[in-house]
Amino acid sequence: MTSSAVGLRPPRHRVRRRAIGWWTARSLLGAAPLLGGLGVAYTLVPAARPTLGPALVVVAVLAAGHAAVVPTWRYAVHRWETTDEAVYAASGWFVRQWRVAPMSRIQTVDRVAGPLQQLFDLATVTVTTASAQGPVKLVGLAADEAAHTARQLTELVRGTPGDAT
Repeated sequence: MTSSAVGLRPPRHRVRRRAIGWWTARSLLGAAPLLGGLGVAYTLVPAARPTLGPALVVVAVLAAGHAAVVPTWRYAVHRWETTDEAVYAASGWFVRQWRVAPMSRIQTVDRVAGPLQQLFDLATVTVTTASAQGPVKLVGLAADEAAHTARQLTELVRGTPGDAT
């Protein structure tokens, strides 16, 4: 962690490249129930095939396009950084969002790794403040990097004066 002035600026670190695989898997798994339901209906209801066939093709093409484009796009724009003074995060696809959480405003630091994230050895660090915008999330970090970052932030917040409100 480096010391720098707190301000709205692009964070330095990219998420891990394997986050692309995680986002791709999430995208495909999210489309699977709809594709499966359409496939079952197509098989069981022959009279609806003229409608269900094209719908199945459209959904499959959209799901494949989403899985092919969005994860790489997310990787290109997601950034994060922690300093002695703040946590920085950048995200967004069309609308870019830069978030800064000063250490004195941080209330909790959490690390989460769902089953799919664990498969890719990734985790998310969630930094909660009193902001109406919600928590700052550092997604796509290596699991060990997320654990280290959460520990480090907890220590920094403990030693930072402020009211965290």
